[in-house]
Amino acid sequence: MPERGALAGNVCVDTAVIGGGMAGILTAFYLQRSGVETIVLEAERVGSGQTGHTTAKVTAQHGAVYDRLLGEIGEGRSAAYAEANRRAVEEYGRLIREERIVCGWRECSAYCYSTQNRERMEKEARAERQLGFASSFTLETELPFPIEGAVKMEGQACFSPLRFLKALSEGLTVYENSRVLRVEKRTEGGTMLYTQEGCVQAKRVVFATHFPLLKWPGYFFARMHQERSYVLAVAGAGGMEGMYIGVEEGGLSFRGLEGDGGDLILLGGCGHRTGGNEGGRYARLAAKAERFWPGCVERARWSAQDCMSLDGVPYIGRFSQGQPSWYVATGFGKWGMSHSMVSALLIRDLILEQENTWEQVFSPSRFASQDVGGLVKNAGCSVKGLVGKARREREIHPEELMAGEGKILRYGDGPVGVCRDEEGKLHLVSARCPHMGCELVWNPDEMSWDCPCHGSRFGYDGRVLDGPAQIGIGLEWR
Repeated sequence: MPERGALAGNVCVDTAVIGGGMAGILTAFYLQRSGVETIVLEAERVGSGQTGHTTAKVTAQHGAVYDRLLGEIGEGRSAAYAEANRRAVEEYGRLIREERIVCGWRECSAYCYSTQNRERMEKEARAERQLGFASSFTLETELPFPIEGAVKMEGQACFSPLRFLKALSEGLTVYENSRVLRVEKRTEGGTMLYTQEGCVQAKRVVFATHFPLLKWPGYFFARMHQERSYVLAVAGAGGMEGMYIGVEEGGLSFRGLEGDGGDLILLGGCGHRTGGNEGGRYARLAAKAERFWPGCVERARWSAQDCMSLDGVPYIGRFSQGQPSWYVATGFGKWGMSHSMVSALLIRDLILEQENTWEQVFSPSRFASQDVGGLVKNAGCSVKGLVGKARREREIHPEELMAGEGKILRYGDGPVGVCRDEEGKLHLVSARCPHMGCELVWNPDEMSWDCPCHGSRFGYDGRVLDGPAQIGIGLEWR
């Protein structure tokens, strides 16, 4: 990615997009193409957030989602969800052809599979066909283990998201290393966005930051939680034409990739709610890879984070009824590529005041009775995180820590986090998340401090890795 300068000074613009990932860049692209003066404010680098960690499945098949949606929200809204994501896949292909973007775009079939429940897969295949997809039940897959059934959806795709973003962002005004620290709504003059070196006055604001940085309005911190998942890229496992996702808890994800050194397979899974990693996730994936493809070689490993809404449908549209000039795109679940395109098209139409039949199903203001259970669970996790567990752990001296180990200790009036990096240096951080004060948890696989309440993450040195927190937790060791 070519580097972009940070915002310095004051800027006045029609629309400001906060976030330079797939959703933010696509939204800015379509607005700019429609004649709306737009800038993008990115906290770090374009694509450096979750877009750079996706396995980049561009598909309208989001696990076994359609049979559930038909039962919960009815055929009308289910059809809108299906049509939006079908359009998203088609629009990526059209845009890539039109702009002549070289990004490894490859059309293929998507599969969701079950190792336990054939009937569930048969019902999902019927639901997908009912909603107009070219889907079928099958027992024939490329998976390295037996299954009870799978649903094959034809006409989906995969690609390289960073190459795509590089090309698409070339004609946009993007300010990198320009984290928005404060948002101020004014009675006249729109909204003021403050960064470290400058500020933006905008008539409209699009929050495309993965997890909204504001606590309210919207109260998204109570209506979502975050989950982490892990990926290995392995060589020596042969190729794989299709894309696969398991529907049971603990199900695995597969996708083939043409690498510079030959074909790779991306093996994903071992997910958990953020703040709930006891360690060994990569080791578990590596053991599965060796069992599936004896002698395969790991080429890379990484992890990703996903925002999970209460009902499994993203929040896309007007931020809240009280802020009609603010827009938000969040809660994409595991399907950020298709939902990023849905967000860009829907928010563009809302800003241009054009009719869009998807608005109701994705409205951030919606609430259903089935959401109550999720609200209670999220609230329980928040209370548990606020109480913390530092006082229950054995008091140890920092010198006892091994390389790569982190512990929460009592220090003064509150908990602190202490870890030893791989070079043996000790690091001390505050163990309270600056977002809402929850006690952090050590993630040994990634040497990070993770918030079990709302999913903020910090490096062992205290820098922000994932929001909604906007400031770090680093302290000087004394």
